[in-house]
Amino acid sequence: MSSRTDSICTTCPYCGVGCGVKARVANNEVIAVEGDTNHPANRGQLCIKGANLAATTAVTGRLKQPQIAGKPTDWDTALDLVAGRFNAVITEHGPEAVAFYLSGQLLTEDYYVANKLMKGFLGSANVDTNSRLCMASAVAAHKRAFGEDVVPCDYTDLEEADLVVLVGSNMAWAHPVVYQRLAVARELHGTRVVVVDPRVTPTCEIADLHLALNPGSDIDLFNALLTHLSDNSHIDHSFIDKHTEGWEETRDQADISITQTSAATGLTEHDLVNFLNWFAATDRVVTVFSQGVNQSSRGTDKANAIINCHLATGRIGRVGCGPFSITGQPNAMGGREVGGMASQLAAHMDFDADSIERIRRFWQAPNVASAPGLKAVDMFQALEEGKVKVIWIMGTNPAVSLPDSESVRRALAACPTVVVSDCTAATDTNVYADILLPAQGWGEKDGSVTNSERFVSRQRRLLPPSGDAMPDWWILCQVAARMGFAEAFNYANPAQIFAEHAQLSAFENNGERLFNLSHLAGQTEDEYDNMRPNRWPKARPFADARFSTPNRRARFIPIKNKPIKNESSGQNTGMLLLNTGRYRDQWHTMTRTGSVADLFQDSWLPALQIHPTDAAKRNIKNGDVVQVENHLGHVRLIADVTTDVKPGNLFAPIHWNDQFSGRANICQVIASVTDPISGQPDSKQARVNCRSIEAPLRIRLATTQGVSAETLDKAELQFWARIPGPGMTFLELAGTELSPILSLLDTCDMVTLEAVEHFRALGRIADQPAWLLFSTGAYCNLPSWRHLHALLTAETEDWRRLSSTPPGEVDTSRCVCTCFQVTERTIQQTIMAGVDSVAVLGETLSCGTNCGSCRHELQKLVNKHATKKLVAAV
Repeated sequence: MSSRTDSICTTCPYCGVGCGVKARVANNEVIAVEGDTNHPANRGQLCIKGANLAATTAVTGRLKQPQIAGKPTDWDTALDLVAGRFNAVITEHGPEAVAFYLSGQLLTEDYYVANKLMKGFLGSANVDTNSRLCMASAVAAHKRAFGEDVVPCDYTDLEEADLVVLVGSNMAWAHPVVYQRLAVARELHGTRVVVVDPRVTPTCEIADLHLALNPGSDIDLFNALLTHLSDNSHIDHSFIDKHTEGWEETRDQADISITQTSAATGLTEHDLVNFLNWFAATDRVVTVFSQGVNQSSRGTDKANAIINCHLATGRIGRVGCGPFSITGQPNAMGGREVGGMASQLAAHMDFDADSIERIRRFWQAPNVASAPGLKAVDMFQALEEGKVKVIWIMGTNPAVSLPDSESVRRALAACPTVVVSDCTAATDTNVYADILLPAQGWGEKDGSVTNSERFVSRQRRLLPPSGDAMPDWWILCQVAARMGFAEAFNYANPAQIFAEHAQLSAFENNGERLFNLSHLAGQTEDEYDNMRPNRWPKARPFADARFSTPNRRARFIPIKNKPIKNESSGQNTGMLLLNTGRYRDQWHTMTRTGSVADLFQDSWLPALQIHPTDAAKRNIKNGDVVQVENHLGHVRLIADVTTDVKPGNLFAPIHWNDQFSGRANICQVIASVTDPISGQPDSKQARVNCRSIEAPLRIRLATTQGVSAETLDKAELQFWARIPGPGMTFLELAGTELSPILSLLDTCDMVTLEAVEHFRALGRIADQPAWLLFSTGAYCNLPSWRHLHALLTAETEDWRRLSSTPPGEVDTSRCVCTCFQVTERTIQQTIMAGVDSVAVLGETLSCGTNCGSCRHELQKLVNKHATKKLVAAV
């Protein structure tokens, strides 16, 4: 790379929005990122995670060299061993004894090569992906209804619709940039927004109607909608007769009254009727659904219940209309295109005889898999049972993200050979790896991704690789060559792989499948390098009302109302219903975001949302350490007592793992219950007990010295969490005695600053401050992380003064708007000075004007402090 400053267009590696990023690079360092104003997905906007991408490219914590049994080695030795293990297992046990587990973080080219190797040449379909955990139900529903996994909408439909229904989607946090596009459309055009979610989420800030239905009752709601549409003559009979099949049976199965629906969903009849009437009377309707629908033991049926309503009204294939599944990962769609899931072949083909033969001839592969393979949960169960002898995990962390994570860890421990390709050295999964392979990360690798609206975009190399890290496709090709398939995997660059992928999509297609990249198949390497975002198909899907089924008709899928049963529920009616989901500023298992201090300013701890009624029954107070438990295991979190969840319901984040907290991985209490059609786990309805844990000492510690997770696990603590800070590490600790914590810091000279009601101590090395500790009996009395940082970096040695009551000029409140570093105290003061709306707050302080993720909290602060101001005036 040159020493000059280069501006390179690439794509964000986080959610399925697929935002374009413009990175400025100088001296082999990403010095700044901004949104690409020419990218159709985001038009220059970025969320807080995307805006902090430059901070994730640091080499600290990277896996830089191949390892065998924890010891460094060279590439040839590691690759020979991987190929040898796979060959030996296939020879002795057959191809069903090997498996790949992939990731929506992989690029399409990586995905393509992995799928080709396993399904085409090893002869097994045991290749699945962590995308199974987030959108497999949508895939299955699309195929049942349309004959092909095609998302029929794009983001502009949200701006053209008159009614947008968000089902199981906290879009404000999970897809912030698309949320902002919808929020602007609502403000400019009066678009109505309905949020269907058991929780009050930040997305509700723009909702005209929030339907806080009982968890799992989505089918009842949309069957009631279908019944209402039919009973009140809001059906498009012409569209149904000409372009669909299965209407009559579907209508009969869906039959449910308003009273029955109210009882099943917990919604008032008034709110139900409003929603039904709005949908019926509005011509342009988009229904967005995400994990709240997909992550269910009836996720496929839920998605089809939504699709049925759009087919019944002909609201599909037109501008501003359609069911819109929005994906969670940057390349979940790309993985679907190349057949990266065990239930598919490449290029949207299935395991029928014609497709198998077509793939065999195109790849010139005599050993194409003839049947679907093991899906994610089944794959790791087969691993534990000894049916799978070797597994290769690429770019994902199943020891944290799969349900019943303890059984996953047992499976990995029992497997004779675990191969892991990753860019991060320390993960919960890497602990079990016999062979570790350093893969290139974002900013180093080069290839393509496909976003939720079917735009194929380029991820471009910005930096040289860290250490000996190599692209995933290269690692796969090297192993393939060593297994005897060199000719079929002789790729020189990702452009060649993409060209083959595009050619396969068009091969003997004859218009049967909408997925067709023939317009990109003949690109030169230079054209690929300069490729701008391309959407497939070029015409709006289903605009001609022709679907990908044999008779070109869409299929209604009869969905019967019946209660969902979750195997983790047990028989204890006193148990609570646990829901899981994302935090605004974190991503998956935090292997990327966990290194960025700014991304912990909004939500820095793994918290459990619990309703005040349930908390009072269990003597749980806000800030308590709580244990969530069932027959699978237990986790420990910090109580957040709030009315944002309904009585009987809990909510916890998915992100925390053993690297960042001592037993906060929520999947330890999620059972391996899956949708029988899609194989997607039910991560939204686990039955659990919840109780407060006695922890009389609450401690916050800022330290410039590293404290490992292993060290913290050995201390006698009831709870710990480790948080990165600028130039230091913050620790949140809870326990019964202070001495084990102080023993972690015994390499320093300690100065006790105060030890009456609050214990405060400073550690020094060579007269330089090394750590600062505050201990108290109440969580609410702890100083903020911002205050600890200010104290430890202060240019004064008057520690006793600084560590007592914080000086008035020091703002110790938490940061609400992390995009512009606007604190709660600043917002409160601005409101009390006369600002009475989120819009004016934005004009005054800029908060809420970038990614918009904090707008919900800004509104809550406006409501809270405006009321205080009114009371004070009276």
